[in-house]
Amino acid sequence: MKTITAITFLFFTTAIYSQQIGQITFSDAANVSYISFLADQDILIRVTLDGKILEWGTELQSMRSSNYYDPKLQAYTGRIDYYGQESDSAFRGKVKSIGTSIITYYAHYEEATKVGKVRSIGNLQLDYYSNYDNAAYRGKLRFAGNSVLEYYSSLDDEAYRGKLKTVGSTPITYYSTFDDKLIKGKLKSIGTATYTWYTSYDRSELRGAMKTGAYRVNMGGVTYVLR
Repeated sequence: MKTITAITFLFFTTAIYSQQIGQITFSDAANVSYISFLADQDILIRVTLDGKILEWGTELQSMRSSNYYDPKLQAYTGRIDYYGQESDSAFRGKVKSIGTSIITYYAHYEEATKVGKVRSIGNLQLDYYSNYDNAAYRGKLRFAGNSVLEYYSSLDDEAYRGKLKTVGSTPITYYSTFDDKLIKGKLKSIGTATYTWYTSYDRSELRGAMKTGAYRVNMGGVTYVLR
């Protein structure tokens, strides 16, 4: 009985482990480049907000600094399968499985804002904002499993219009058009983590660089990475 319980627990924790947002990466500390979903064997699958897979593999940590990771993933050398010519035109030739993670896509006959986008990674279901939603985030990722992603609308400040606003219960804020030209649109806070930046009034070699904050922070179980 104990053996069965242990196996059941292992299966359950593995299923949970293989279906979660691992990281969200920002470019120029302003815009989301991709979301990395954590799969089995510590594989990260990087997906854009509009549902396209960019790459997959494992993070390579620097031997000199525990805070630095190679931006490019170390290639996964396990089994990779692709959808064949007999598949729907929306995902023909796209990656079908990475290791034990099966990947599905929205078909050609589904809503136009979803066609060809990733529908699921393993047990994790993905959904997107529809044609009826605000133009600033129409077609962007809305649900990743139980996590809800919200964005600033077309009525919000131009500096952060359409940008990621919340991930689950974690709010994200940005500097506005009323702030210095070098920092407007840059991250101001992620949850309780705050960021300040050198402005056009600072020394030329510092302008636009991070003044306070961290390039990697964990909020609500998600690691936010600034490039």
